[in-house]
Amino acid sequence: MTTFAKHYLKKHISLLRSMIEIRKTEIAELGILMELFEQGKRIMRKSGNMKQWTGGYPDEELVKKEFPDARVFRMDMDTTKEKDGHEKILEAFANEEADILIGTQMIVKGHDFANVTLVGVLAADLSLHANDYRAGERTFQLLTQAAGRAGRGDKPGEVVIQTYSPEHYSIQTAAKQDYHAFYKEEISYRSLMRYPPEWQMLVVFASGEDKAWLDKVMDAMANVVKHMDLMVIGPSEAGFGKINDQYRKVIYIKNKDYETLVKAKNRLEQGIDLNKIRKNLLVNFDFNPMNSY
Repeated sequence: MTTFAKHYLKKHISLLRSMIEIRKTEIAELGILMELFEQGKRIMRKSGNMKQWTGGYPDEELVKKEFPDARVFRMDMDTTKEKDGHEKILEAFANEEADILIGTQMIVKGHDFANVTLVGVLAADLSLHANDYRAGERTFQLLTQAAGRAGRGDKPGEVVIQTYSPEHYSIQTAAKQDYHAFYKEEISYRSLMRYPPEWQMLVVFASGEDKAWLDKVMDAMANVVKHMDLMVIGPSEAGFGKINDQYRKVIYIKNKDYETLVKAKNRLEQGIDLNKIRKNLLVNFDFNPMNSY
């Protein structure tokens, strides 16, 4: 979660710094709590069980408790679901109708508020442990974008990053705003692990109600690709193994040559069409995926 604190009173900024120094445990617990809170909501939405979400947000409640006189806005999926929800909140904040803006990642991208001089990022390293080979890159992008929100006017800015992994190169280079150092580390990792852009990757994702049939089809597709002398990982369960009574599995296929993966995809699709597999299963192909499965 990301917090924007406006430079409205010196004593409040001093208090926030003291709170971060003295209450590191509470802030760490808050970051984990908020991540679990949001993950739980996402799972409920995907499963179709979320009719109405009620209850407070831990970070918002903590801020209001610490700064009872501050005007606080929250910007997330719930507060922006109505038409022009984003614009209304951002416009109100720009007009100084609030002192503190709390929100998810959506509030760090490209917004320009001259009087924002302090930015706090809670549990910054949680994104490092996502099931995604771009986790380090995404973390670096998020932190550099968040840091860029502070001190955009005449007043100097300051950024406070709370993390369990202060030694990680994504955190270190983001704190220094050093893109070249980050790239050097990240491209070495991609090369070692055979991830894009050093290698090419094809993802085969399939889902269906019949788990036994899904397992059989995915095993068969993996065997076809292995005989093409390609690097194959899986089949394995997707990040969410079952949603809405649909079982989900994934295969990762790697090779240096993109066209070789295209041939593998075409061959698999021929088998899918020949055996009319799509009657019972949803099968998708994704090259160098931007999202995890």
